[in-house]
Amino acid sequence: MAATKVSLKLLIERKNQRVLFAEADKEFVDLLFSIFTLPVGTITRLLEKQNMAGCLHSLYKSIENLSDIYFQPDQDKNFVLNPKVAMSGAKVPLLLQSVEQSYTTSKFYRCGNYHCGYVANDPRAICPSCRNQMTSELSYVDPPSDIKASSSGEGGYVKGVITYMVMDNLEVKPMSTISSITLLTKFNVRDLGAVEEKVVDFGIDEVLSLLEASLQSKTVLSDIFLRNHTDHESQQ
Repeated sequence: MAATKVSLKLLIERKNQRVLFAEADKEFVDLLFSIFTLPVGTITRLLEKQNMAGCLHSLYKSIENLSDIYFQPDQDKNFVLNPKVAMSGAKVPLLLQSVEQSYTTSKFYRCGNYHCGYVANDPRAICPSCRNQMTSELSYVDPPSDIKASSSGEGGYVKGVITYMVMDNLEVKPMSTISSITLLTKFNVRDLGAVEEKVVDFGIDEVLSLLEASLQSKTVLSDIFLRNHTDHESQQ
């Protein structure tokens, strides 16, 4: 699958070098919401090369290095380190799929005795009624499109008919003229000439930077597009 990018329009206060907010469409907001579907183990693995703060990286590496002889016979360390996320309903944004391949369609299993009526999401499970292994695969069926998505079939989490305001701390609000003016007043911005609009592309590298920054900072957009960019230029 080819990597995709989404665009953001940043409103930047030049004097203090901070992002006041970003104008975002449905694709970016869906991407933000989808982050909450990622297991902690997946996030830790994705940020392995990002010098992740805290001790989750150490815990991850210790599980990775622990010999299989210490695990229960019916357990596999890969289920912890590389968990699969069963998705139904909302579609996973293409950009997030480009970063992480742990998404999978929902699958369920049952034993060979149709009268038992038990279902499991792991083919190694044992039916509590007949004690047979539940290896017969069942397929998950999504609800009708008119229930899970709008008539436009756009899917995802939010509607695409409006623009959204994403704050520097990733708070999401519907965009409006009144909300923009209120926010400028809140930030004590009196001179609109000191405010700059900048359109930026948000790709795979930015997704990883957002994951890292969101665990450490409350000024995520400023950190990614202003401070990191400035640091990069100073090193050249």
